[in-house]
Formats: sequence, structure tokens, C-alpha cells
Amino acid sequence: MASSLLTVVVEPSGELICGVRSPKGRPLELSGRAADIEPRVRGDNMLCDNEALVNNAWAAAKFFQAEAEEIDEKLKSDYLKQLKSHKATVTTIVTLIDGLTDITREGWCSGCYNYTSHRQVARESASFRVYLCEYCGSPTMGCAARNCTSMATTDSGSSRIPKFCGEHRHDIPSFERASDTIPTLHGYRSLLEFDKPNLAKGSKLVAAGVLTAGVLSGAAFMAAPAIGGAIGNLMLGYSGAVATNAGLAVLGGGSVAAGGLGMAGGTAVVAAMGAALGAGLGANVTSAYVSEDSSFDIENIIPGSGGTPVVIARGFNTEKSPNWHEAVALAQKRYPTSPVFVVTWGSKELKTLAAFFVKNVGTQQAMQAAGVAAAHASKAAAKKLTPLAPAFIAASLVKNPWHTAKVRADRTGVALAGLIARTDAKEYVLIGHSLGARVMVTAAETLKTDKKAPKIEAIHLLGAAVGQNRSWRQLKDAVKTQVFNYHSANDAVLKYLYTAAMGGSVAIGRKGIGAPYENLVDCDVSDEVGGHSEYFRKVTLK
Repeated sequence: MASSLLTVVVEPSGELICGVRSPKGRPLELSGRAADIEPRVRGDNMLCDNEALVNNAWAAAKFFQAEAEEIDEKLKSDYLKQLKSHKATVTTIVTLIDGLTDITREGWCSGCYNYTSHRQVARESASFRVYLCEYCGSPTMGCAARNCTSMATTDSGSSRIPKFCGEHRHDIPSFERASDTIPTLHGYRSLLEFDKPNLAKGSKLVAAGVLTAGVLSGAAFMAAPAIGGAIGNLMLGYSGAVATNAGLAVLGGGSVAAGGLGMAGGTAVVAAMGAALGAGLGANVTSAYVSEDSSFDIENIIPGSGGTPVVIARGFNTEKSPNWHEAVALAQKRYPTSPVFVVTWGSKELKTLAAFFVKNVGTQQAMQAAGVAAAHASKAAAKKLTPLAPAFIAASLVKNPWHTAKVRADRTGVALAGLIARTDAKEYVLIGHSLGARVMVTAAETLKTDKKAPKIEAIHLLGAAVGQNRSWRQLKDAVKTQVFNYHSANDAVLKYLYTAAMGGSVAIGRKGIGAPYENLVDCDVSDEVGGHSEYFRKVTLK
């Protein structure tokens, strides 16, 4: 691929060489393998030091290779759109670098959420001033809000379209409070209160997010493939590179073809969490996810008297019940002095999932199989769930209720991690049931990307709607002591519904994790648990 400013060459050895040259002739060369998070960089210092330029150029090179090697036409189109977006970003930034002056102004940057210096760019016939953030390299301009001194990100386009800073777009609740902490999760809502009105709402504002996608530090990007792969595997049972791409696409809001940020957006999301769960980027991600789910809440049920805080999340079959008695009692019995928090989430997605089962199987069979109306789901009732398989296959990925519910679970896990990271507690215990177990797995693995975040003392997974076929190393490393996985062969929801929805994947809540790690402990509770809704009532935590 070649243009006047950017070229990409794939050597026979698989080595990628990406060349960038500014209009004035300043050179930049990036080289490495597609799997490398950071390339080798050499060239003009002004270009090498601009993280936004380097990361977008490297992303363009990766998508160039991905598009060339892909045989699926839809994916090829997706990769091509990503390639064009990153290429346009490179062209914009490298052109602005040529016009940098010594004039600077200070202000909060809406690209990296730091208070930094911004260097002005000299431009002919310009009706407004454009800058480059000296920390992340993003193109910026003064916020259009009256008397606001913060900087908005810009694509250096028309000045007739107002550009607002992250606070006035409600991308972040507060620049100055982004690193604030709270004693416990009980006060989490204070972290999400916006300091400024949303002036971008209802305007013709065009987001310039592509200019800031991937401007994070190299250390932060190291976490992206690991978490992306974990979520890709959790979400669809994929493995390897496919899992990584799928997981990152989910976190980034879906594929480009579906109107989301795609893989690069997911990388930015995960890297943001890994770079600073308790700072500006983490606050941005958490606020965005929580605002999507009006049912999200964290309630402190038991104040406790000094023990490690316990957080509980439930899932399918239990989401509609306001009665947390059994879940809280289970936690209290094992952790008698601990404060206990309960997380509600994904009400819309979980209700849709339940309705889908009823529609495609029949009310009586679905209720029996889910264990809602009966304590034990019989084999005869469970076998009637086989019509679900073609129903799931017929449903598109976006409309598949299992897909949407699992995506919500994974996003909730990332948001929960962001909130936990901003508390003063040193450690937490996580308990998750069904899809709530997915929430806790994602939360733990996301927290592991930030060395400053609280540690996870232990995790208890009950009837977990998580597939066996995934890498378990991330979870192994994410817990201080042990992960206890309580599984039952009698769980009809996981045996039939989950398997049908996941194309034959086996849930760890039915047959165990089976991984060769001593701190991942499978606990067979088949003798005690006869259905998906019985775990809290019948299990005793280790």
C-alpha cells in the first residue's frame, strides 16, 4: 500500500515495514511483526515522539496485512474501513506536525485526560486555532463552551461544527476528580456525577475519536490482547487470534461494519483500563458503560465489621428477583465479618434472554428447564429444548439474546473493575452466579492489568455460564488465593440452553474448568444442586 504520506510493505518473512513521510519530508519508519504491540521506531524526533501518530500508523499497517490475508468478504471490508480511518488520522497528524510553532497553552486534554501543554499549529487561512497535545499527540482545539479552558479533540475540519471537551461531551464526569477514590463501593455514584452540562447533546458534533484511538502508552497496550482474547473466548468460545479480535471488537462497541470502533476501539478500551483504571481514561470507560445500562447499581447490603469486602453478581433466572437473601446468606456464612455488596445489571438483556427461551421452547418447558418453577428439571423437559438450536442459528449475531446478554456481562465486568479500582480497599472477594460469573471473571482479569488496583483475594463461581475452551492463565494470575468453581451435572440451563446457544460449547458450571492450575479449584456439587437456581441455597462456599 502506498500514498503520498504512508506506505506499508509486508516482507516475505512476515515482517511489517510502515513508512511515513510528512509533506516537508520528515521521515518515520515502523517495523515489526503484526503480533507486536509496539513496533521498532526510528526517524525524525518530532514524528517519533508523537504517540498518536506512531500508534495509528502501526494500526494502519496491521489492518493492511489483515485485509490482504483475509478471505471473508465482510471481514475484509471491516479491516479496510479500519485501515482508511487510521490512514486518514496519520495524514492529519503528520501534516499538523509540520506546522508546529513555539506557542503553547495549558489545559485538560480530551484525548488523554491529562492536564498538559498544547502546541499551536500555524495554518494558512485558518479560522480557528489547532494544537497538538504534547503528552499524547492528539490534535486539539479550545472547547466551544463559554469560559471553558479545556481542550477538545478535533479532526481539524470545519470550524462551523462546535467541538466540546470531554467534560462538556459527558465523556468523563470530571477532569479534576478523575483520580479521586472512595472508601467503599457504596459511594460509587459520586464518581459518576458530571461537573458540567452536556453541551454536545443534540448538536451536530462529529466525534473525532479516531484521532485519539491508540494514543496510550506501550505498557498499557500489553494488556489488550490478553483481555481481548479472554473476552473473545468468554463471549463466543473462540480461541487464538480470532478470540482476541472478537473480544476487542466487543469492548470497542462492535465491528466497524456494525457502526462500532472495532478491534482498535477495543484495544483502546482495554489499554485505558490497564493504563489507569483509577484515573481519567478508566473514568471515561466506566462512565460510558454504566450510562448504557440504566439497571446497573451496587448496593451495600451488609455493612460488615472489618473483613474483606464481598461483591456478588447474579445472572439468568435470578435477575428479576429483588430477593437477595439466599445469596447474601451464602456470603455471610463464609465471610461473617465482611461488608457485602450486590450488583444489579443488564436487566433489559436478561429479560430478553428469558423471553427468547419462552418464545422458542414454550413457557412450561422453558420454566422447567431454567429451574424457575421446579426445583429439578427432568431430562424429558430438558430434551424439549433442542428446538432452541436452530432458533439461535437463525438469529443474527446482534439479535442473538445470548450474545447480547454476554456482551453486557463482559462490559459490566470492565465497568465494575473500574469502580473497584477507585476504592480504598486493599482486597476483594468476588461471587458470581450464571452470567454474573462472567461479570466477575472479566472484572478480575481487567483488574489484573493495573498493578495499583485492589487485589482479588478469592473468587467463587456458581453455575458459571463460561465456556471450558479458553485460556485460564489470566484468571489464574488475577487471584491472590484460589478460584472455586462450583459445577453441577444436573444444571439443565447450562447443559441444554447454554450448549445450544454456544454451538456445543461446554460450560464450566456443568463440567468444571479442568485446567492444570492448582489455584483453579473445581467443586462438584451435583449431589446438592439439581437445577440452575439452586446454587445459592444448596452450596457451602469453600
